[in-house]
Amino acid sequence: MKYDFAVIGAGPAGYIAAKKAASAGKKVLLVEKKKLGGVCLNEGCVPSKTLLQAAKTYRHAKHGSIFGVEVEGIRFDFPKAHQHKNNVMNKMRDGIAGLMKKYKVDVVEGEAKLLPNFQIEIEGETHEATDILLCTGSSPAIPPIPGVDLEHVVDSTGILDRESLPNHLVVVGGGVIGCEFACMYASVGVQVTVLEAMPEICPNLDPEVSASLREGLAKKGVNFNLGAKVQSISADKVSYADDSGSNELEADLVLVATGRRPNTKNLGLEELGLDIDDRGGVRVDNRGATNIPGLWAAGDVPGQAWLAHAASRMAEVVVNNITGRKDHMRYDSMPAVVYTSPEVAVVGLTKEEAEARGIKVKVGRIPMAINARYIAENPDETGFCKVILEADTRKLLGVHMVGGACSEMIFGATAMLETELREEEIEEIVFPHPTTSEIIKDVFMAVR
Repeated sequence: MKYDFAVIGAGPAGYIAAKKAASAGKKVLLVEKKKLGGVCLNEGCVPSKTLLQAAKTYRHAKHGSIFGVEVEGIRFDFPKAHQHKNNVMNKMRDGIAGLMKKYKVDVVEGEAKLLPNFQIEIEGETHEATDILLCTGSSPAIPPIPGVDLEHVVDSTGILDRESLPNHLVVVGGGVIGCEFACMYASVGVQVTVLEAMPEICPNLDPEVSASLREGLAKKGVNFNLGAKVQSISADKVSYADDSGSNELEADLVLVATGRRPNTKNLGLEELGLDIDDRGGVRVDNRGATNIPGLWAAGDVPGQAWLAHAASRMAEVVVNNITGRKDHMRYDSMPAVVYTSPEVAVVGLTKEEAEARGIKVKVGRIPMAINARYIAENPDETGFCKVILEADTRKLLGVHMVGGACSEMIFGATAMLETELREEEIEEIVFPHPTTSEIIKDVFMAVR
């Protein structure tokens, strides 16, 4: 069958692209080899954040006495939390299926392979499309550590299937994924140790943010060993080396969270002459276009921003260009969140990134504790808000926050960056009181 637009992969890039193209009058094919929603809905964002919320709720209740809430005999029912997770995933998948039906998108289950002349083979059947979007997501990158294939060693997908709590969880990798699972397990009373090879966790964040996050997680019982390089994993131990020499940790569950890799194998891409980088990612321009006209890529496949909302935005950019509206990606205003407790939310440049570009900056920073709503709701958490301004124009360049509710506030900072607001323009915006979001306005009083 001939289509105007074929989408390979039904994650947050794929189903958004299919819906948007179909609503513009295109005849659309959407191909998915597993389940609608892709990695985000089935193996990543949604299930992990649902379990994180369960753990946060438990910890909030357990420490509720500060609010005057006395709860005796409280316990965490891990299987029930998993059932809630599964219910959420099922509802979201049903919603996507309904959306595709509403917009008359043809959904085909199976593994796709691209052939010359924009032919697509799916389980023995061949289809054709004028434009094709590759958004097949990513998979956990597993390092060549001896013992990594043992039964008690899991990746970020496998750990979501575990319905019993370990005595000691060792997390290999202190990035976003590792920290989120460390937070979840520690919040429900599991002993957790994070082994991170770098000098600091989440090294892509503002250095002060990374340090504050580590301190906050340590207060919840997460142990961090920095500069620790894992050498091997046995049936009950993890061996690693750091500045002190060789060490061992006992562990009955090991999570390997050492990054992700694009899913570009077995798609026929090399045979087509598609430009692929050393990591296996598909090279694209800021419109999502590859070196083959009519073949596009979005989401984790290009490997430019490993975020579900970035994937959706990339898909929108692709469809806009296909349907005649010029559009392009702007990564400097792409927000990112770490859904730990405390939360982290950032958008824009850090001071170090701005100065590396030769930009003179001014920095403002205030603690979250000056905000009435924040200390009322987060009495046992610290945190701060930091802004980066261009020194001469006072244009906002970046916002970096640590603390509760950050994930729900960062969109406002993103809008400020997108519209290139200056300090004086932001000061004219009225924020409702009392809200935690006032911190974004108040921080400008501290700019130096």
